[in-house]
Amino acid sequence: MRNCEYYSYNRLGKNAEEADVDEIIDMATKASIADQEKLVQENVHSQIKNFCMSLDEILLPDKEKRNKPIKSPQQSNAASRRSGLSLAVGSTSSQTTHPDVPETRPLKRAEVSQRTKDLIGYTLDIKPSQIPHKEAGQGLFLDGEADVGSVIAIYPGAIYSPAYYRYIPGYPRVDAQNPYLITRYDGTVINAQPWGLGDETRGVWDTVTVSKIRPNAQRDGQGSDKFWRFLSKPLEGKQVDYGGYIIERRNPLALAQYANHPAKGMTPNVMVCPYDFPLTEKEMRAYIPNVVFGNLDETNMKRLGSFWFKYGSSKIPGSDIPFLKTLVFVATRALSDEEVLLNYRLSNLKRRPEWYTPVDEEEDKRRWS
Repeated sequence: MRNCEYYSYNRLGKNAEEADVDEIIDMATKASIADQEKLVQENVHSQIKNFCMSLDEILLPDKEKRNKPIKSPQQSNAASRRSGLSLAVGSTSSQTTHPDVPETRPLKRAEVSQRTKDLIGYTLDIKPSQIPHKEAGQGLFLDGEADVGSVIAIYPGAIYSPAYYRYIPGYPRVDAQNPYLITRYDGTVINAQPWGLGDETRGVWDTVTVSKIRPNAQRDGQGSDKFWRFLSKPLEGKQVDYGGYIIERRNPLALAQYANHPAKGMTPNVMVCPYDFPLTEKEMRAYIPNVVFGNLDETNMKRLGSFWFKYGSSKIPGSDIPFLKTLVFVATRALSDEEVLLNYRLSNLKRRPEWYTPVDEEEDKRRWS
């Protein structure tokens, strides 16, 4: 319901009358959960599409030159350079033939970011956080102004379904050395560590070979414990296809992983929203900063107790359209030149970091009960 209200405000715009807002809220209240989810997805997709069109305007040359391919940097440096995802999983890229990368204007990330602000009214910046704690480090800042309900950031990186948890670097203690992991409500994990701050070009994220990753700890036991040890063992030496998609690494909104949790007395100003990107939108694909780890057909999993099982398919319900399970951050109020803060909602069942102050303890209990 809350999602639906935020997006309704965004669609109405700044000059909407209060009666219009009330009418939208009333309609949302009466709508089914499925209809509300559909409305949210449509609104997010519309915003992302407009953002992609803005990047096309910034990055693509004149129409007569747009379809002229140039060689991928990975093609010319395949023997000496490893891809970001290859570094993330600790292996070298396999020697495959990459598609050519369409020509784009030779703009730096900073230039793309500034031009994005000129077109849509805001962009993102990384600088020292204003959170008063020594572990706060860098923070995510909105540069410009954004209305409530605006999609202000995209969570980049490799997408892991529960079927591929054992491939996440460091498994089973995946978060020990990686603070850039996030989980969707359906169990999908996105690892933003290999993305970093992006890059200065458009390139291909392709097939890599996953090397052997040994468990960090061994446990002895019998019966069900043996079964758990088997499930906990990282998979070995298998070819995993990332799809070979051309990804625009200068994406100025692909920095969601740097948002900090608010300190005591502060409130979050964004919320997480799952976004199922339809892969049929080929003209938008370069601006979706994610790749699927493994087989796309194995990204739908259902949980039973502590275990996950495959069910259904990775297609939009009621259609034959395959999609990527991604995440975006949405403004929960009007934002203006300020730090982006997200409620991490950490589990109250485990020891939480010293810097963590619950935004709503009761909400956390409900989520993790």
